[in-house]
Amino acid sequence: QVQLVESGGGLVQAGGSLALSCAASGITFSIYTMAWYRQAPGKQRELVASIARDSTTNYADSVKGRFIISRDNAKNTVSLQMNSLKPEDTAVYYCYANYRWNPYWGQGAQVTVSS
Repeated sequence: QVQLVESGGGLVQAGGSLALSCAASGITFSIYTMAWYRQAPGKQRELVASIARDSTTNYADSVKGRFIISRDNAKNTVSLQMNSLKPEDTAVYYCYANYRWNPYWGQGAQVTVSS
């Protein structure tokens, strides 16, 4: 059974930092592309950042220079370090795993940035 379990969300003031972590089980983690998506109220889910099996990263323009995605294949975890947070970063953040069009999602973690 595949599980992606996020942790680390919460409430932070604008300009602050938060770190999200996702622990994966039930998959061969090292071959999966991992990513973080987010969905704000009334908006579509959007890609925040991804990291491929070779650790190549990709970021949404809105978070470039502020967020860092990383992975630890030994621990089967993917993390998202979020710095210089803005109120518009407020959303539910979802961990995502994909290999050959077999996607999996975590349950989501709330991130709220107050102004």
